[in-house]
Formats: sequence, C-alpha cells, structure tokens
Amino acid sequence: MKNIYLDNAATTPILPEVIDVITNAMVNFYGNPSSTHQIGRKSKSLVETARKNIAKQFNAVSNEIIFTAGASEADNLILRNAVTNLGVTTIISSKIEHHAILHTIDNLVKEFNIQVSWVDLDERGGVNYTHLEELLKQSDEKKLVSLMYVNNEIGNVLDLKKVSNLCIANNALFHSDAVQGIGHFKIDIKETPIDFFVSSAHKFHGPKGVGFAYIKKGFGVNPILHGGEQERGARAGTENIHSILGMEKALEIACANLKEESNDIQKVKSYFISELKNNFEGIEFNGYAESETKSSYIILNVRFSKEYPMLIFNLDLKGIAVSGGSACQSGSNKGSHVLNAILDEKEAIKTSIRFSFSKFNTLEEIDYVIKSLKEIIK
Repeated sequence: MKNIYLDNAATTPILPEVIDVITNAMVNFYGNPSSTHQIGRKSKSLVETARKNIAKQFNAVSNEIIFTAGASEADNLILRNAVTNLGVTTIISSKIEHHAILHTIDNLVKEFNIQVSWVDLDERGGVNYTHLEELLKQSDEKKLVSLMYVNNEIGNVLDLKKVSNLCIANNALFHSDAVQGIGHFKIDIKETPIDFFVSSAHKFHGPKGVGFAYIKKGFGVNPILHGGEQERGARAGTENIHSILGMEKALEIACANLKEESNDIQKVKSYFISELKNNFEGIEFNGYAESETKSSYIILNVRFSKEYPMLIFNLDLKGIAVSGGSACQSGSNKGSHVLNAILDEKEAIKTSIRFSFSKFNTLEEIDYVIKSLKEIIK
C-alpha cells in the first residue's frame, strides 16, 4: 500500500538534517543553560545563538524572541499580557481563528470582563478590512487586533501590512497567530511592524513541542508559567535545548529555499485543483484556494458535491493521510467551526477535506489520490 501524506498543515515530517542537529545536541549539549559551569554555559550560548539566528530571519533582534512549548502557549502568553499588562480592554478578532485564540479570548472575557468585537468575513472567509477599520475607530478603548496570518483550515492569507497599518493609524496593538505562515512566507517586521506573532517548529519540518513568541521590543512580559527566571523572566522552565536547536535549523532551511520550494508546492496544488475540477462534478473550494495571492500554497480545502461520511476513512485505507478540518478537531462531532462560520447549512453538511502539501509531495502522488477518489466516489 502506498503512503501519501497530505496533512502537512497538521504537522510536517522532520528533516534528516534537523534530526542530526537534535541528536547531536542531546548527546553533546546536555548541560542546563542556567548552570554556571562551562557545560551549562555552552548550552546557554547555543540557545542564545539560536535566538539570534531566528530573530534575523524576521529582521528582529534576539530579545524579541521568547521560546515556548509551541504556538498555543505563545498565543496565551501574548493575549493574557495584552489584557493584564498592556491595558487592553477590547480584543478584535474573527470567528474563524484557531481555538488557541478563541478559547483564550473566552477565558479572558470570563476572568476580566473585556469586550470582544468580531470582524465581518466575506463568503469565502476573507476579512472585511473596511469593517475592521470601523471597529478600530469605534471608541478610544485600548484595543488588540488578533487575526491569524494563514487560516489553518481554509488557507486564506491575511494582508498583514494592511492590518498593521490600520492598527498603527488607530493606536491599536496587532497580534497574529502566524503558525501556518512561518517557514512558508517571508515576514520582515521592519516592513510590516507587527507587535506580536507566534510560531511552532513542527509546521516547517522541525520538532514538535517547541515554538516561539515574537514580542516587539519595549513591551514588558509577565510570565504565565512561574517557577524560574528563564527566558528573561518571561517563561519559567529549563529550556528545551535540542528542540530549540532543531527549530533553528528547520527555519534556516525553510527560509533559504523559500522561493524555489513555494513555486514547486504551488505547482502540485494547482495541478490537484485542475484534476479535481476535471474529474468531479460540483466540486467547490473553501476559502480563496484558486488565488495564488489570497491563499496559501500549502492548504487546499475541498468541498465535494454531497456528504460522504466514510470518505476520509476510505482514503486512509488507501494510504492517503488527510484531514476533515483542523487536526485539533479530529473526532469532534461538532464539525469545523471555520466552515460552519462561512457556509450555509446546506453547504456545510457536504463533505469537506483539507489536503495540505509539502516539498515532499509529487504530481504522481496527486494522480494516485485522484484515482483513489474516483474509486471511492462511484
């Protein structure tokens, strides 16, 4: 049986070069970075070099990067600090954000009684920038805009620069869950002066369980994890050295080959779109999948003409790994909150599948997927 992995928005396979870095670090750099002896100091030096190199990829400085256990933790750290430390009383977001945002906002509302405004979306889940501007101008309350860079389910790409400029013009802070963008799109914070963004290494062929928060210089950060003074007092806990070094290597590789790999992956996605339209009647795409500027080249969310309850299961039997939405919702009987927000009841009940690509996918694999879908959908 073939093994075709098309769930790269959920996680990506770790690169061999990254595994080598991780293995070497686990064997040779086992010292605690907080220790004062030379073994500990060597570990500390490697962590700080990684911080500096990661910051360089975004034209940032090293003390703007805080290492975390992943993007969900980083989102929580930023949103909570916005309310408890930076005076934010109103958060502007959208109904199709990742649950790391939506659930954190829910908890902040219960705990601090902050105000939340939801920006309007168009029929494909695109942000209504005019409405966003209206929300920003509604009052003089301190506001934070939290909108994801690339939607993890439908692949829509936010205009970061446009939102950043709107926030600057209206004295608001801007945070973006950039998990699906880092390692796939270039962010230069000098060109796009965003205040906060987050990333997880496992979305760009790095290890799981490690990520970072970018927090613009000048903002104080109070920890949400207590117990030590690591990460300049922003996060307690001994640094995950080998994973941090693996993340550094994975990001270096991703950014070095960004243009070439994005072009290659876009060709695979475009070919898949063409083959789906040629072979299946009534096929639709959720989000702006057919636009190369409004959609990520990584993600394709396909809506079939009717409900096929066993489609994902049958694809799995043929060795094809895909997702029905976000992997975080696997097994949920509530369906995708993203699709429920942008589709009417008739369309939402139809089977939608998220196919997500990496540089390891080929046109031959797409041919096999099309063949398998035709066999399943008779």
